[in-house]
Amino acid sequence: MSDAITKPLTGTLYLVPAPLDFGCDEQTPLTQVLPDGTLRTAARLTHWICENAKSTRAYLKRIDALHALAQPLQTQQITELPREAHKKGDHGDKGAAVFDAKPLLAPLLAGHDMGLVSEAGMPAVADPGSSIVRAAHDLGIRVMPLIGPVSLLLALAASGLNGQNYAFVGYLPQDAGGRVQRIKELEALALRQGQTQQFIETPYRNAALWQALLQTLQPHTRLALACGLTLESARIESRLVREWRQHKEAPDNRTPVVFSIGR
Repeated sequence: MSDAITKPLTGTLYLVPAPLDFGCDEQTPLTQVLPDGTLRTAARLTHWICENAKSTRAYLKRIDALHALAQPLQTQQITELPREAHKKGDHGDKGAAVFDAKPLLAPLLAGHDMGLVSEAGMPAVADPGSSIVRAAHDLGIRVMPLIGPVSLLLALAASGLNGQNYAFVGYLPQDAGGRVQRIKELEALALRQGQTQQFIETPYRNAALWQALLQTLQPHTRLALACGLTLESARIESRLVREWRQHKEAPDNRTPVVFSIGR
């Protein structure tokens, strides 16, 4: 008999998408937006990394109603990403230190599968979590994204803008002068290269961004908005700026909006 110590196999890091109804007044049944395979995989996980433990527990409770969780909700191991990672970024931007996520992955090294989840949509896409994924790769851990809604791609597909060449640029500056300058830069890029420019905003700042877009963009630029995606109340519209100026219906200040500009 060999005296060698058997090293436990590492677990798999699953990127678990969440429904897009977080913070909305209505909810879409999970079975309408997530495949059964995704829900079953999530139900068997017992270790999690998330943005917010409270919303993750609420999501797991919805899953439990369809597929029994492997362990009771109270005994699930749920770890929140540090505030700095999702407020200042995962990659040392905004003056923050590069976040070392490896200590959070100890359960994976011990052989447990883990789930990475954000509050809405696909984790690490327009959401924190990429540092977790990067650390997993660096440790030789298998990473497996599960199927589910991604608001940016849904908005792009429904915009009528160029889906062969596009860029997501995150949030625009909050100060008025910086915001206008950034809008002009993105429009010039979109019109010169045909590259769709996509960005998002915190709901309560939607109105200010919308006014800046209508006042700054050229009349022939196409501007699309998408909010409430996957909900019955979803609003998806795409018009030339000169038409929007006549339409004058601003986006909702209660839900996140994906904005896209191009030609």
